[in-house]
Amino acid sequence: MKKIRLAVAFIIFGLVVSGVTAFPLVWELDVLASFFVKGGDYSPASYEGLAHWIMKVREGLVDTGEQYPFIAYGTDWLAFGHIIIALFFVPVFRDPVRYIGNLWVGFWACILVVPLALICGPVRGIPVYWQLIDCSFGVVCVVPMWFVIRWVKGIEKNNAKQESSNLLF
Repeated sequence: MKKIRLAVAFIIFGLVVSGVTAFPLVWELDVLASFFVKGGDYSPASYEGLAHWIMKVREGLVDTGEQYPFIAYGTDWLAFGHIIIALFFVPVFRDPVRYIGNLWVGFWACILVVPLALICGPVRGIPVYWQLIDCSFGVVCVVPMWFVIRWVKGIEKNNAKQESSNLLF
């Protein structure tokens, strides 16, 4: 049970962090851009590769925020969604056998991150390396999810054996 709770806590933590970090996107991009920026030049045209992408995303967020600040409301809802999804794992933390269905939903959500990123990424002009970063969230989370499901199934088997042996006496 300790392993299960530790893995579920990791999943909850990851979802909450993913959610909370969706709020201050411009600040985060400013911090990230500061590692690449040369002489105060934030123009994406001055950079290549990852630095270009970071500057381009930063520019898009800054320009959109100045002209249409309400668009950021969408990422606020994205953040909220991650936090709400994390809450669905709290019952799993408390009683994983009873709430194994939540684990299966989480497992398939992790799997489905990959085709979502690989289909929508090119449509939205997201570079391949960034699509792979997005895919990594599902890949990283599916591993503890799979272990937790296996461990919970082991508990279910053990409980079934105990119940059947109790019926004999």
